[in-house]
Amino acid sequence: MKLQPDKQPSLNTVSAYGSDYIEINAQRYTNSLLLSPESPVIEWSCTRFEDIKIEDFEQIAKLDPAVVIFGSGQRIRFPQPALIAPLIARNIGLETMDLQAACRTYNVLMAEGRKVVAALLIEK
Repeated sequence: MKLQPDKQPSLNTVSAYGSDYIEINAQRYTNSLLLSPESPVIEWSCTRFEDIKIEDFEQIAKLDPAVVIFGSGQRIRFPQPALIAPLIARNIGLETMDLQAACRTYNVLMAEGRKVVAALLIEK
């Protein structure tokens, strides 16, 4: 699905997505990634929901967001509480949704100026 840009060229915006890709500012990514409005896009090593480790959420917590949007792939799956302990310890909010909803929600929060990180899982 192609999304209509909000004309904020200096910010990372999801411009399109599909079941196996995400476009950020018209650049296509086919691997999982961590996305924040002003930082470079980070390729995330996660390739399967079942393989997510606490270290993956520690990596996200180090980005110091106010809220994390976790796109858990093509369907909603919630991480075990022990895995998200690094977020809880820093009072970082977590919202879990499918990949497509996460892309849309990230764009809304980014446009509002929120300190958001999207952890977008593209399973292989």
